[in-house]
Amino acid sequence: MNPYSIISAKTWRRQAERLQKETQVFYFAFKHSRVRWYAKLVAAGTAAYLLSPVQLIPSFIPLIGFLDDLLVLLVGIKLLRRLIPSDVLTECRQLAEAADIQRKETGSSLAVVGFFAIASLWLIAAITASALIAAYIHR
Repeated sequence: MNPYSIISAKTWRRQAERLQKETQVFYFAFKHSRVRWYAKLVAAGTAAYLLSPVQLIPSFIPLIGFLDDLLVLLVGIKLLRRLIPSDVLTECRQLAEAADIQRKETGSSLAVVGFFAIASLWLIAAITASALIAAYIHR
């Protein structure tokens, strides 16, 4: 594998994690009482455009379809950083960091429980299917 592609993949992963954390910061800011209505409108409008199936340039068009989404996201983030007071953003970043730590702590135990639940359901389904097939053949 090309060493530049590894660096590029790590960089993309880091950028995606940063974007995820920034999204969570803006979610907490959206719920904050000191954020003005027009900043909440920008956040809701940005999220609505990104999640909407109706867009100016459809996402299934290669490259260009995702570039307009990226442009809307970047403009929305820039506007929100200007519209939201810096102390509120700092507080929301701390809340996002605390939520991230809590998710990492509880996420592993939830994954284990989920794994065992899915494995148990699969085992029950396999035994039931085997019993039904055996009953059908035995008839």
